[in-house]
Amino acid sequence: MSTAAAVAVAVTFVWLGMVLAISFLEAPLKFRAPGVTLPIGLGIGRLVFRALNAAETLWAAIIVVAVVAGSWSGAMIRVVAAIAVVALVVQLVAIRPALTRRSNAVLAGHDGPRSHVHVVYVGLEVVKVIALVCLGITLLVTA
Repeated sequence: MSTAAAVAVAVTFVWLGMVLAISFLEAPLKFRAPGVTLPIGLGIGRLVFRALNAAETLWAAIIVVAVVAGSWSGAMIRVVAAIAVVALVVQLVAIRPALTRRSNAVLAGHDGPRSHVHVVYVGLEVVKVIALVCLGITLLVTA
């Protein structure tokens, strides 16, 4: 296995693990903990997702470099890597600002209609997870 392939495999599965642990375990469970109010949960979520997104940006950059440096035949690795990276970029550029505005309003005491932007974010998390699983498996099979 080449260095680029080993790095890409490792980073892919670390990224996948972080998304699964934070988005699908920590995020929904924190609101069930005793004494965690909506404002406290939103505050924790903002900190955790800011850190997750920073780590994801690093993992995405490393994967892009590894995929460009690698010598894989076929387009599958490039396609699934691009899907994961594009999903992350859309989350960071288009969705996170809207979620931040909504959480700012809730934290300021405003009660408004529920936002459907969160559902889009979760949908992109699912797309990202599927892409990362496919990327990791494809890298292992072709390396």
